[in-house]
Amino acid sequence: MPPRLFVAFANAAAVAGLAALVAACQSPAPAKGPDRSALSTMERVALGANSCWFKSGDPAFAAYRLAPELNSFSGRPRILVVHKASPEARPLLVVQAEGSPAKMQAFGPMMSEPVAGRIAADVTRWSGGNRACS
Repeated sequence: MPPRLFVAFANAAAVAGLAALVAACQSPAPAKGPDRSALSTMERVALGANSCWFKSGDPAFAAYRLAPELNSFSGRPRILVVHKASPEARPLLVVQAEGSPAKMQAFGPMMSEPVAGRIAADVTRWSGGNRACS
């Protein structure tokens, strides 16, 4: 083997060995879960509520409609549940998130009714990325 070719081959082998060593020392990237920002979290909750509570014809929500307010300048995207016949009236349920990771809140008259436990469970499930209905 000519001397220059031998040196080039040796250098290439050293670089390849070094790359393999560095790759072996690196820890695997953590599994990427759902985005935990307030907006992304509330988008998941809004999709779940729309699908599971309203589009499904759920009798517990038949008299109401969803009013999402995700484009919030206050940094608190939210969804509202309002009377179907008077959507301009005070909301019966407000679900909002703030920060990253999102801190969730649900409040309003519906949180004092028997459906409150289900609302809390659904919102928790959807905010975590699970799309299932209850």
